[in-house]
Amino acid sequence: MKKIFVSTAIAIGAMVVPASAQSLVPWGSSEYWDVLIDPSLGDGCLIQSEFDDGSVVRIGFDRNKGEGYVTAFNGAWGDIEEGAKYSILFQLDGEDYNAEATGMYLNGVPGADIPFDNPDFLFDLASKYTMTVFNESGEVMAIDLTGSYQALEAAMECQEEQG
Repeated sequence: MKKIFVSTAIAIGAMVVPASAQSLVPWGSSEYWDVLIDPSLGDGCLIQSEFDDGSVVRIGFDRNKGEGYVTAFNGAWGDIEEGAKYSILFQLDGEDYNAEATGMYLNGVPGADIPFDNPDFLFDLASKYTMTVFNESGEVMAIDLTGSYQALEAAMECQEEQG
């Protein structure tokens, strides 16, 4: 896993979801993850990192909807349809979670947004070592969650500051 430095985070943050006209605002960092604020999500705080396979992963809070999300982008993912729903399976250290992802693009890079409303999932994710995502074709992504617990604690502190 590679650490994204704040300048890289700002560049990636400037890539916005088509419905959004605002970029991410740097707040801090925690070893392997950057902590950012997304004004388009009601000043929701998030953590973001880039991985060796080219994936950029965000885990954060959507204050507009009152839920959390995991969003991942990877230029190698090919034909993802904007707005299409995809059944996926998360494995967190081998424990299965079924979810529905929505296809999206960020500056032409395909990705998927996976919302969740169970706060226990966030801490379960943060306490694990590896997240693997599967679709009907097989494994899509496997990432190392090193430092995610500390980063999510920082994101919660960021969120408290947002009011």
